[in-house]
Amino acid sequence: MDTVVLYPSSGIGHLAPMIEFAKLLVSQSLSVAIPILPPMYPSVSPSATDDYITRISSSHPSISFHRLPTFTIHYSSTNFVVRRFSYVRAANPLLRDLLQSISQTSNIRAILTDFFCIDALDVAADLQLPAYVFFTCSAFVLAYFLYLPTLHSEMSCGASELGETPIHIPGLPPIPASHLSDHTRDRDEGLQTFVDAFSRFPEAKGIIVNSFEFLESRTLKTIREGHCLPNREMPPVYCVGPLITVSKRGGERHECLTWLDKQPKGSVVFLCFGSKGRFSKEQVMEIATGLERSEQRFVWVVRSPPDPENRFATSHEVDLDTLLPVGFLQRTEGRGVVVKDWAPQVEVLNHEATGGFVTHCGWNSVLEGLCAGVGMIAWPLHAEQKMNKVMLVDEMKLAVAIQGYDKGKVVAEEVENRVRWLMESDGGIELRNRAKAMKDRATAAVSDGGSSHAAVLEIASQWKLRS
Repeated sequence: MDTVVLYPSSGIGHLAPMIEFAKLLVSQSLSVAIPILPPMYPSVSPSATDDYITRISSSHPSISFHRLPTFTIHYSSTNFVVRRFSYVRAANPLLRDLLQSISQTSNIRAILTDFFCIDALDVAADLQLPAYVFFTCSAFVLAYFLYLPTLHSEMSCGASELGETPIHIPGLPPIPASHLSDHTRDRDEGLQTFVDAFSRFPEAKGIIVNSFEFLESRTLKTIREGHCLPNREMPPVYCVGPLITVSKRGGERHECLTWLDKQPKGSVVFLCFGSKGRFSKEQVMEIATGLERSEQRFVWVVRSPPDPENRFATSHEVDLDTLLPVGFLQRTEGRGVVVKDWAPQVEVLNHEATGGFVTHCGWNSVLEGLCAGVGMIAWPLHAEQKMNKVMLVDEMKLAVAIQGYDKGKVVAEEVENRVRWLMESDGGIELRNRAKAMKDRATAAVSDGGSSHAAVLEIASQWKLRS
């Protein structure tokens, strides 16, 4: 059996797009094997990921999951980035054993590695397997990461020391230094680890990106012309997205969808900030006050505040009586719904009653918003999300930024004004119309004859023809 190995980093946001790509490969008569790293931190509950893997295993027998054994590592650094890459590197012998085992019964055609697992290129080279990088972020962010080693060599200080100074990267609009991706703004060992990792991208046979040609045509052209990799050969770039996962928990339809059924078309704003999007009680209060004053219909996913004692804690009971202003739920009854912890985001966004999306700008959520054709309010929180905000607001004109996201607090008045602007103003209507047009482009990309569909066919045929 011809098999492709997909090697994801930890976290559902990295695993889910890979699974969607795996489904496309299965449709091209390839089987898929997915090694799963044990949790980097034993205290982190893997339940959501475990449930997801169980569902995929039962519904897609041609996709097999292989849990790597737990192992112990003694870190030489306290830096999170250094530790993350060290952890994956330490798993290489286990990955090698697994691949050798799989090759006893299957013909491994290629291995695709998450960019956090870039050191798996060493295993692929040892076993003489073609290796590709699977990039779960945008081409916009890919351009930055490819150019990062060059930028690092040209700068004498960290970006964190440059404030709002615009940073110029080929193929991108100027980006304020403060908006560059987390862990790349300080000139420390974490940055050096990223530089070393991204310097390895040219070793890959290709880079597969969860995006589509029309969405990022200017950036992709610049990347392919080699401007982000001076004096090095640029591997082929394949856009295969948008790769969208419809999340389900349990068998019954979520109650917020039933509420949406009763609302006018395009009248509801959806607020959701990702699996790691947690706000302080004070910020939750500001959001609630702003939503109430806006007089707009809403569905709002509220999660418990972050645990200052454990940044990796994943679940705490959400106490709405403590978090929300007194009487808020009663005063907004009928006009809004507050959902604890989780909602079926893709279904909510694609419901005809939903017209706007307040998002943390995680790439998966951005693509889900684009595919639903809803206008967005950008409220970036961490990782590369501020870069995505620049792309959405400045480059694509598909979102409006909420002011204060980079100052530690967004006040109620700003929430009120931005939500009302998106849902009522002429400018908001124009933005929402642009979003609807982009939805059509996204649909076309993954349809027969579309650019992403063609890219999948090209890659799959290359692998199947490999001798």
